[in-house]
Amino acid sequence: MLLIPAIDLKDGRCVRLRQGRMADETVFSDDPVATARRWVEAGARRLHLVDLNGAFAGAPVNGAAIRAIAAAFPELPIQVGGGIRDEATIEGYLKTGVRYCILGTQAVKDPEFVARACRAFPGQILVGLDAKDGWVAIQGWAEVTDQRVEDLARRFAEMGVSGIIYTDIGRDGMLSGPNIPATRALAVSIPVAVIASGGISTLDDIRALCAAGGIFGAIIGRALYEGTLDLAEAQALVDRLAEEAHGQG
Repeated sequence: MLLIPAIDLKDGRCVRLRQGRMADETVFSDDPVATARRWVEAGARRLHLVDLNGAFAGAPVNGAAIRAIAAAFPELPIQVGGGIRDEATIEGYLKTGVRYCILGTQAVKDPEFVARACRAFPGQILVGLDAKDGWVAIQGWAEVTDQRVEDLARRFAEMGVSGIIYTDIGRDGMLSGPNIPATRALAVSIPVAVIASGGISTLDDIRALCAAGGIFGAIIGRALYEGTLDLAEAQALVDRLAEEAHGQG
């Protein structure tokens, strides 16, 4: 399983929100590149960047910080979300060295956009599905739709997305543990990678995600910044568990 540190960008700074509320933020750094370097040096094999302002504005706002991170670590796979509403924005990010673009609100509102993006940029499109009690939420979690996560995920998988990032809104930023049953259920129901997000805070959470099986990766945010989880230690645990499972297989 791949562990992916999150860098959430608001007004050019690295922050974490509680349950997606822009007014409930904690600022962790004024230097996004230094923050990225911290996780790279700890062994990160991919980074998850979110333009929080962009998610609400509907267009990139923190593009300068994202470009700076991509330029500083050209070999590192980087996935970016927040405010990606058209193909031109995707193309712009990919040209700067970003590996994957994450479609969220626009994917739910206009699924054909996902199909077009997958055709234009094969292998580089992820969809983020945020759930509240199993229902998809959009607009920075401000609006809950009448669409089920599983139904949309299957539809996007058929279109050719590389993976689904699944976030349980009730867990995000709360250090309360991930929603493992729902994440695993989604992972085994679709033929593309599912990445867990929200609430991951301890090594026990990592063990449980690994034990669940079928989950491709996990995005970790507040736990890394507040020190309840050490990235190098967590990655070593994941690698060890993978070796043990391979040996038994």
